[in-house]
Amino acid sequence: MSGPSGLPLALTLGEPAGIGPDLTIRIWRRREELKLPPFYLVGDPDFVRRRARQLGSEIALSVGTPAQAAEIFPRALPIVPLQLPVTAEPGRPDASSAPAAIASIRRAVSDVLTGHAAGIVTNPVAKNVLYRSGFAEPGHTEFLAKLAQEATGKSDRPVMMLWSPELAVVPVTIHLPLKDVVSKLTCELVVETGRIAAHDLAKRFGILRPRLAVAGLNPHAGEDGALGEEDAAIVAPAVDRLRGEGIDAVGPLPADTLFHEQARAAYDVALCMYHDQALIPIKTLAFDHAVNVTLGLPFVRTSPDHGTAFDIAGKGTADPSSLVAAISLAARLSATAPALVPAK
Repeated sequence: MSGPSGLPLALTLGEPAGIGPDLTIRIWRRREELKLPPFYLVGDPDFVRRRARQLGSEIALSVGTPAQAAEIFPRALPIVPLQLPVTAEPGRPDASSAPAAIASIRRAVSDVLTGHAAGIVTNPVAKNVLYRSGFAEPGHTEFLAKLAQEATGKSDRPVMMLWSPELAVVPVTIHLPLKDVVSKLTCELVVETGRIAAHDLAKRFGILRPRLAVAGLNPHAGEDGALGEEDAAIVAPAVDRLRGEGIDAVGPLPADTLFHEQARAAYDVALCMYHDQALIPIKTLAFDHAVNVTLGLPFVRTSPDHGTAFDIAGKGTADPSSLVAAISLAARLSATAPALVPAK
C-alpha cells in the first residue's frame, strides 16, 4: 500500500547516533517479507553506507528525489540527500547530530506539504541533544506543528495519540511533572483534545462515529468529590460539551477499570488526563508495536513508540516492530487522506 497517487512515505533520519538508521536499513532488507510500502530516507548517503557496513549489512543505496523513490524502492534504499555530512558514531551523538536530525524533519515536511510524499514517519530523536544545539521547541511534535504553520499560515494544535490494534490512547496533558497537571488541566483543553481526536479518527481512520472514553483525573473519578473536585469541575463539563457537539463521549470514568479487554471493546480511544495514565496501559499491552500518531496536523505523521536506545545502536539487535507498524499505519492513513496539490 502506498499513499495518495502512489506517493512514497518520507522517513526522517532521526538521531543518527541512535537506532533509527539501524532499523531503517534492517527493514528495507526485509521489505518483501514485511510487505512494506515504498519509502525514502532523508539523510546523508555516506553516513548510511557507513552504518550499514558497521552492521554487516551491505545494501544498495540510490540517491535521488522523492519522485524516483517508488520506482527505486524494490531494488535499492532510496536516499534523498541532506547537504550536511553526518559524522556521529553509534551511541555517540556529536556536533552533526542535531543539525542533521532537524534538517531531515524540515525536508520531510516540505516534501509532504508540496505533494511529493504521502506522509511522514519520524525516526526517534534525542531531545537533550537537540536542546544543547539551541533547539527551541519542546519536542518533535511541536516542531512539526511549527513547520506546518509556517508553510500554511494555519495554527493547528497537535495532539499525540498512541495507537495499537489493542488500544488507542490520547494524553490530554503530556510531558508535565505530576504536580503541575492539575494547574494545567482545563475544561477547554479536554474539549479541544477530544474534538481533534474525534475529527481525525473519522477523517483519517475512517471511523464513522468515534467513541471517546474520558478517564477521570482522580482515583475512582473523584468519588463524588471525596477524592478531589477536578473531575466534577473540569472533566464532566468537558464531556458534556463534547456530547453537545455531537461527539460520542462518556466520562469521567475511573481509570483503574478502563483498560481491561471488555472495557476496551466499548470505545475507540481513551482520553487520559496525564502522561502515565495513557502510556502505562498501552505499553503494557503493545510495547513492541504501538505507534505514535500526531493528530491535528495537515499531513499524516507517525513514529515508532520508542527512543534512540544509544546503548544498542550499531549492534543490530534493536527490534524493528514499532517502526514497521509506524510505516504500515502511515501508508494506511495517507491512503485515506486527501492528496495535497503539489506546489507550482
